[in-house]
Amino acid sequence: MKPSKKPVAWQAPTWRQPDGQPVSCVEKLKVLNENLDEIRQMAQDALEDAVLMGCDEKQVREAFAGLLASLENPYRGRKT
Repeated sequence: MKPSKKPVAWQAPTWRQPDGQPVSCVEKLKVLNENLDEIRQMAQDALEDAVLMGCDEKQVREAFAGLLASLENPYRGRKT
């Protein structure tokens, strides 16, 4: 039997502006971190569903990575 992998500890990043300075607005940080928490929970649920339905975990993770890579920034080139 394979030893089970320990879950990877996850921590929100230090959010940065395009110039590299950290985002300091408490409300912005709260929204950014809540959004990531929601995405993480949805992805966890989807991974569990896929594995329970017999899908290959590696393929599911690759599909998630492809999905994220396909996201488009509609604000590219705009100044904030």
